[in-house]
Amino acid sequence: MKILTIESTCDETAAAVITDKFEVLSSIVASQEELHQKFNGVVPEIAARAHVERILPVIAETLDRAGISLSDLDAIAVANEPGLAGSLLVGVVAAKALCLAHEIPLVAVNHLQAHIFACRLAAEKNVFPCVGLIVSGGHSNLYKCNTALDFVPLGGTIDDAAGEAFDKVATMLGLPYPGGPSISKAALEGDDKAYQFPRPFLRDKNSLDFSFSGLKTAVRYEIAGQGQVDFSKLEIPQSKIADVAASFQAAVVDCLTGKAMLALKQSGMDTLCVGGGVAANHVLRERLQSECLAAGVTLHIAPFKLCTDNAVMGAIAIERLNAGLLEDLSLDISPGLMRIGKS
Repeated sequence: MKILTIESTCDETAAAVITDKFEVLSSIVASQEELHQKFNGVVPEIAARAHVERILPVIAETLDRAGISLSDLDAIAVANEPGLAGSLLVGVVAAKALCLAHEIPLVAVNHLQAHIFACRLAAEKNVFPCVGLIVSGGHSNLYKCNTALDFVPLGGTIDDAAGEAFDKVATMLGLPYPGGPSISKAALEGDDKAYQFPRPFLRDKNSLDFSFSGLKTAVRYEIAGQGQVDFSKLEIPQSKIADVAASFQAAVVDCLTGKAMLALKQSGMDTLCVGGGVAANHVLRERLQSECLAAGVTLHIAPFKLCTDNAVMGAIAIERLNAGLLEDLSLDISPGLMRIGKS
């Protein structure tokens, strides 16, 4: 079987052709990074318009690289939740139109489940049941993943996602968007103990939630004090930029790692799977590896190329196909941040 998978939940227009043996015949990701850089974050309207322009050319090139045509497809899968409404809509409309025109079965994909499924693809074996940690620009969530399609929420951010906090702190420090790679690079020259930024909820053993808004505010006060500030006019010494970046990054890593290990303990699971753009952070990866090794936990982290949004992780559609979970043309989008549960 050959499946076309489509991803357009945020600001990446992506498509891939995958077989039912999880072989990737082609994969393309059209980034919008340059479009959003001057705004220091994703602008939903701009993202949606860019998807409209790119979705069909990306699909056409993906099929061409795989050496197949639409008539060779056994199904088309599309991420319909969660994400930005306009972005999701472009992908879903394109998928439904192609399915209607060529009488191809339609499969829905949950973007968050797909991030964890990237770990299964990399492991080339079943990784379920597990605790799933998803950390990205829009999500910082923990789940008990009974199967690839059965996720039970354990906790999540009550305000900002970790990736969003990285972007906002990078803006304060005058570092380029996206903030994750910029903070990580600057932190290499810094002292992660220079500033004792807060670790919200870290010591609360009754909660598996995250909070990064207060941490972000603490960084702001350290850089510029209270009140209205034009960060573009601040002149921050490079040494301070490095120390703040390193200290902020350490606080985020402490929170993510601490809650992930607590989730494993409370759930009785011995496997942790981690996905999402922030999972590419090398300090987070090293810390998780160290903590899991010490605790006797099996760790699977999505490979770098599958951390950020992509269509390869849409291979989870094969699990839905095998379970007989097909959609009709009434399939709608479900925007939001934490829409996930038992399928």
